[in-house]
Amino acid sequence: MNATHRHALVTGTPFALAAGLMWGLVFVAPAMLPEYPAALLSFARYLAFGLIALPLAWLDRANLAQLTRADWVEALKLAAVGNLLYYLFLAAAIQRAGVPLPTMIIGALPVVIAISSNLRDHARDGRLPWARLTPSLALIGLGIAAVNHAELAGHAGPGAPAGHAPADLSRHALGAALAVGAVICWTWYPLRNADWLRAHASRSPRSWATAQGVATLPLAAVGYAGFWVFTGVRPGATVDAGFEMPFGPQPVFFVALMFAIGLLASWLGTLCWNEASQRLPTTLSGQLIVFETLSALGYAFVLRGQWPGALTLAGIVLLIVGVAWALGTPRGRIRGAEAAGAPH
Repeated sequence: MNATHRHALVTGTPFALAAGLMWGLVFVAPAMLPEYPAALLSFARYLAFGLIALPLAWLDRANLAQLTRADWVEALKLAAVGNLLYYLFLAAAIQRAGVPLPTMIIGALPVVIAISSNLRDHARDGRLPWARLTPSLALIGLGIAAVNHAELAGHAGPGAPAGHAPADLSRHALGAALAVGAVICWTWYPLRNADWLRAHASRSPRSWATAQGVATLPLAAVGYAGFWVFTGVRPGATVDAGFEMPFGPQPVFFVALMFAIGLLASWLGTLCWNEASQRLPTTLSGQLIVFETLSALGYAFVLRGQWPGALTLAGIVLLIVGVAWALGTPRGRIRGAEAAGAPH
């Protein structure tokens, strides 16, 4: 491993880890606010993100002024697909198929992104030999499958929580299709985001995260208002009777939690991911999204107040080993990426 690649790993991997720790917080909100619809939580999170981005945009106005119209259009696309559309697909999938099936499908993201990047970005980042990439992908995939199988067995077994009875096959199929839509959205997002960051290596990742927050604001505001109007026109269609808009039954806690997630998961998490994306080949950074899965599992078990079972622990070990293997995979294989102007 040469000095340039070693420096990229040492400086980029901690940013990817930090992004995963921040993004894992998103999975806590639905568990803490179970009476709130997933769509409302999604719009509220990104509305908070956009409002947080406004003062940050003012402080960073000199850098944002350098963005062209094309840059703002790109930020709007990334915000629409990687933020709102992704979470709308995910929320709809969970409503129709329950939590385990969509989570199993979404958990495949590190594998899907890594494969897509190796096929798409080899001219820029160097093509990693499949014989060396496959073991890390297989370990990550097996780890995710083990963890999700344990969760699925827990919901289906004796003493499973109420509300987890199997739905009809058509609802499960629709939920699976919506979850695949979410995977497509968040496979497209990191690849497209990395394209912009690599093409604008001199630009600040912090400013780009703020720009995406500003671009998200009008989309989230329209979505939140539309949701409010829809529930007013069709009471009970999406929200249980007695649920009072705009902030629901726990308004102070709801608003505080949304702003906390908007700051930590949306803005700071995006900032950390942008820093990692500027330093690491997309094939590797895509696999490091596994940190989000690990963080979400950790937070979930803390919230439950219990230790993970043996199968879950085995899955976590497989995930960690897969990530460690991935960190060594690009060894001696990044000449193509460096020639293409990869950051250092």
